[in-house]
This record gives sequence, structure tokens and C-alpha cells, in this order.
Amino acid sequence: MSNTEKQQASAAQADEDDDEPDEWDKRIFSTGCSDENATLNDCFREKKDWRACKDEVSAIAELG
Repeated sequence: MSNTEKQQASAAQADEDDDEPDEWDKRIFSTGCSDENATLNDCFREKKDWRACKDEVSAIAELG
């Protein structure tokens, strides 16, 4: 198997593994704030600046 084939196989395995909830996901889902967490993560991914996501941060703070 060439290096390229190994890398492709590794990437495919990582994609399959990503579908399974890991410990972090399980903890977030158990808190009941997974939707708010996803919204905050989406905001940060889009804006690349936590300061631009103050409303999302406040929504999570209100839960706790």
C-alpha cells in the first residue's frame, strides 16, 4: 500500500469514527445545552472571534 493509499484509508477511518459520539459529546448532550453549544461553536467558526459571539456566550451562561 502506498503512502497516499494509507493516508486515504486513515482519513476514511477518521470520518467513520467522527460519527460516533466521543466523551466530550456525551458530556455536552448530558447537560442539556448541546444546541446552545453548537450555536456558539458555529458562531466562532464563522467569525473567528469570541468577542463577536457575546450573545451566544450569554445564552450558555444563563443555563448554568
